[in-house]
Amino acid sequence: TNSTSQKKNIQHQTLTIKRKDFVNQFAMVMINYSAILVPLLSALMICFVSANFNRDVEITWGDGRGQITNNGDLLTLSLDKSSGSGFQSKNEYLFGKIDMQIKLVAGNSAGTVTAYYLKSPGSTWDEIDFEFLGNQSGEPYTLHTNVFTQGKGDREQQFKLWFDPTSDFHTYTILWNPQRIIFSVDGAPIREFKNMESQGTLFPKNQPMRMYSTLWNAEDWATQGGLVKTDWSKAPFTASYRGFNEEVCVVSNGKSSCPDGSGQGSTGSWLSQELDSTGQERIRWVQSNYMIYNYCTDVKRFPQGLPRECLAA
Repeated sequence: TNSTSQKKNIQHQTLTIKRKDFVNQFAMVMINYSAILVPLLSALMICFVSANFNRDVEITWGDGRGQITNNGDLLTLSLDKSSGSGFQSKNEYLFGKIDMQIKLVAGNSAGTVTAYYLKSPGSTWDEIDFEFLGNQSGEPYTLHTNVFTQGKGDREQQFKLWFDPTSDFHTYTILWNPQRIIFSVDGAPIREFKNMESQGTLFPKNQPMRMYSTLWNAEDWATQGGLVKTDWSKAPFTASYRGFNEEVCVVSNGKSSCPDGSGQGSTGSWLSQELDSTGQERIRWVQSNYMIYNYCTDVKRFPQGLPRECLAA
């Protein structure tokens, strides 16, 4: 009997120790899990907050044709024969990385232009452009890019997209830092404009810019050089926006939110970002297969010689 009682006591003590070990291990797992989960949730909350149209942009024209819905997560612009519409960021930036998810006008979008760009005010403005030129049903959009410095542009590159930009949202990114501008589509770089001031090429780096987007009628030139006009029986035309995310140096009252004006952002990485070998290969692939116009190869347009940045590249 005593032997049986001793065995039960030993088994009970062993079970108690195992339970304590399990509880301790479970507690450690939960602590480690919390250490991972809490920052992750915080990051997700930051991303969610940063993509709120109610807080970060204002609809500036269109007489009700621009609408913000879904608690600030969705914005739509529309165009009819009377007017288009547009919005702009509330903040001005001097360098930044800006993402926007856009679903373009579907169907017969000929004559319409959806523009998404950065621009400074004044007659000698700086500007970084994405423009989507509509087309007849079944025909691809033209993606038009340009860079203006001190009011001078003429740096167009145009592409056909490798997907239907009207069937779903796709992400269009402008990365602008002191060394370069990179245009990206769904994370893939399609164009890079480098700072070549040392070789006499102007680069936008001194004028704060706002983000703008507009939907408007450009039937005089947008589709096949203006040969195809807008079919107003298909109006209203609508473009949709979501996923606005900005990592930027905000300029307010002449001061930048980044130390020393351009030294470090909230993460710092985009301010010194450059293309790695994979990015360079991707640009070459896009430009080989989908570029339809490049100002740097248009010798007839520049009879006095191609722009300096073209020769340097």
